[in-house]
Amino acid sequence: MARMCAPLIIYGDDMEEILNSGFAELGIPVPDGAIERLRGYYEYLAERNAVMDLTAITGEENTARAHFLDCCALLKAADFEDRRLLDVGSGAGFPGLPIKIMSPSTRVTLLDSQRKRVDFTSECIARLGLRGIESLCMRAEDAPPEMRESYDIATSRAVAKLNLLLELCLPFVRPGGVFIAMKGSDCDAEVAEAANAAGQLGAKIRGVHRYTVPGTDIVHAAVLVDKLSPTPPQFPRRWARMLKKPL
Repeated sequence: MARMCAPLIIYGDDMEEILNSGFAELGIPVPDGAIERLRGYYEYLAERNAVMDLTAITGEENTARAHFLDCCALLKAADFEDRRLLDVGSGAGFPGLPIKIMSPSTRVTLLDSQRKRVDFTSECIARLGLRGIESLCMRAEDAPPEMRESYDIATSRAVAKLNLLLELCLPFVRPGGVFIAMKGSDCDAEVAEAANAAGQLGAKIRGVHRYTVPGTDIVHAAVLVDKLSPTPPQFPRRWARMLKKPL
C-alpha cells in the first residue's frame, strides 16, 4: 500500500515553535520531553531517509506540520489514553509513533510488511527510549490469531480505498473499539461506498472528523468506524482477492 505523503512546502519558524503552537491550536497537551523526542525522531528520519527513501516529506517545518501535527490530530478524534493501538501499514511510523510520543500511556504496535521500514522504526524506538511500543514485520493478512480482536484502536494512513482498509484492519479491533482511517477531506463518496463493507465486517461508520493541519490551509479527515461485533473468521482475505472482489 502506498503512503499518504504528498509533498508540502512550508517556510518559517523552527520545529519546536511550530510544534508547540500547533499542539496548542489543536488543543493537545504536550507531555514532558515530547518535543525533544519528536526532534530526535525527525533527526533520525532525515538521516535514514537520505539512503532509504522513507518519506517524500522532508525538512523540519514540513515534517513538523505534515507528519507530526497531522498524525497527532487523531488524538482529538478518539480517546487514546491507556488504550492498545495497532497502526497498520505504519511505514516510517506514521501515525503510531508520534501518537505514542504524545500519548505515553498508549500501548502501540506498528505493523508493516517491509523489513527496512520495521528496522527503521525499531531503531528509532530504541534511540528515543520509548516503552510500550513494538514494531512488527508482517502483512496484516498473515497476523497470528492472538492479534485478532485484541486492540482498542486501529489506525491506518496508507493510501488504499476505505473498503479495503476496513477488511485489513477491522479484524484486529475488539467489539467496542474503533478503527480510524486517515483520508483527504474529499472522502464522502468513498465513505458512503464502504458502508456495506463495514456491515459485513461487524462494524458501522460513525462519521468523519475533519481538521485543518496547523499552519496550513490543508484539511484532512479521520474516518471513524465503530466495531460492533466480531468480524467473521473468513476475513481478511488475501490481498489479491480483496482487489479482485472488494466488499
